[in-house]
Amino acid sequence: MKKRLWIIGFFIALVTDIVGIQTENEIIQYLSKPLIIPFLAAYFFIETGNISSKLQKWILLALFFSWGGDVLLMFQGQRDIFFLLGLSSFLLAHIFYIIFFYKVRLAEKVKRSIWLLLVIIIYYAALITWLSPYLNEMKWPVRIYGVVISIMFMLAMYMLYINNKNAGKWMMTGALLFVISDSVLAVNKFYQAFEVAGIVIMLTYGLAQFLIAEGAIRYIRSSN
Repeated sequence: MKKRLWIIGFFIALVTDIVGIQTENEIIQYLSKPLIIPFLAAYFFIETGNISSKLQKWILLALFFSWGGDVLLMFQGQRDIFFLLGLSSFLLAHIFYIIFFYKVRLAEKVKRSIWLLLVIIIYYAALITWLSPYLNEMKWPVRIYGVVISIMFMLAMYMLYINNKNAGKWMMTGALLFVISDSVLAVNKFYQAFEVAGIVIMLTYGLAQFLIAEGAIRYIRSSN
């Protein structure tokens, strides 16, 4: 039961932050947002801490830099540099997710697929072509970030072919929601802001992190 308290705390913090966004209450957001990922990281660590596996550290590192990105983006309204720093922190988080998914693919001996690569190229080309005229000085940071998250999603799609199909579906769905969250964020920030963007971004982001972590827990436990 104590293990579940951490994930309950995660969802309470996530819902509270969404309420803060909806009511435009910055105090609620400042108090709740920094707690979301630490609760999830604690849950992940407790669920896998007694298992001897080299995979845990990559998820924990991804969650740590995700937390850093969350905190930095809270201050992007004060200075533009905080958006770039937050983007950089999330870029590192995605790199650690890439390493995790890559190592799982190798361990599971999942063959490469040209079709998955094609899907990613089409998504990336379409989004960047659409946004490029509006990116200005952020053109290259956003392009680089787009490449990294696209690679992350491509490797996550390989999780559908691992032996533990259940865990694979959790992780792939989480990665998909991450792409949706970041895509909505980019459209809202650079193309055209819309009213419920903050809620959509945070809801998909929070669920993405939970699904990846839960899928990773199920994979690590089943493979040991």
